[in-house]
Amino acid sequence: MAEDTTIANETYLNEEAAKALTNRLSRMEGHVRSIRRMVAEHRCADDILLQVAAVKAALNAFAAVLLEHELLSCVTTCMPGEQEDRLSRVSKALAALLKRS
Repeated sequence: MAEDTTIANETYLNEEAAKALTNRLSRMEGHVRSIRRMVAEHRCADDILLQVAAVKAALNAFAAVLLEHELLSCVTTCMPGEQEDRLSRVSKALAALLKRS
């Protein structure tokens, strides 16, 4: 099963994009380690919460980039119809999803 996932991932995430996403994850790991150290050092909550906010923002940015790559791949290879129609359907679906979350 994991083998199928790897093959599918190669179709939408090229080497450069995968490296950029991996780098983002590495920076987030560093932030999380920093938060753990701050908690162990009994630092002020406001300092810790600023770091938590930075990690949340970085994770959201990571998800947005990953989603962008997936959607571009899907829109160009999986969906029938004209490109503008495909993009419109994806935009409407995302808008509905974000409204409900």
